[in-house]
Amino acid sequence: MHKHIDWDDPGADSVMHYFAQDPTGHSEPRTGDILSARHEGAIVRVRVEAWVDGTSIGEVAVIISTDNGRRLKSHGKLALGDTVRLPDASRALEPRHGTDDDEDPDEEGT
Repeated sequence: MHKHIDWDDPGADSVMHYFAQDPTGHSEPRTGDILSARHEGAIVRVRVEAWVDGTSIGEVAVIISTDNGRRLKSHGKLALGDTVRLPDASRALEPRHGTDDDEDPDEEGT
């Protein structure tokens, strides 16, 4: 049995929106794929076990705090190992952490 999760709206980080503008489109998730979404502000990675009518069913493999990038064992009512349903519309691109492409590390402190 899966746990019902109210996923955060991915907004500008929507995977579906991103691929809608890609001429190759996107493919359906397959068994073993890792998908990302957001739940109560945390990043959640789900390992796909099945995909049915635009919804992936899988196990929560990783939960990451967006405050500090630490991995969590649980967040709210969600825990590692939970089986969840993740609609394609809730999938989100992951934010970049710890990099700033505009900074040159050689110029630090000058």
